[in-house]
Amino acid sequence: MNRSPGSPEDDIGRHARRLKRARANPGMSPLRGLGTFGMIGWSVAVPTVGGAFLGMWLDRRFPQPFPWTMALILGGVVLGALIAWAWVSRESGVDGDEGRDDDG
Repeated sequence: MNRSPGSPEDDIGRHARRLKRARANPGMSPLRGLGTFGMIGWSVAVPTVGGAFLGMWLDRRFPQPFPWTMALILGGVVLGALIAWAWVSRESGVDGDEGRDDDG
């Protein structure tokens, strides 16, 4: 029996494949977004605070004409931003094929 491309059987088959794919990959939950927000915050905060403490120690031990604390705080912010950027780009690459439909 020949079926036309828009036949009810084809529609039901496409719908069933979409449901199966949706169950296998439920997508992003609101809690995952909150976790991402926390991960980005920690990846910037930890190097920044670490730079501040290291800078204060260096200011006491090895005084210089420039403040170590400010330099290392800025360095920590830059390092944290790079870590957060790398993490976000890696996470977004994992979900890059979500909208694709294998039916053509």
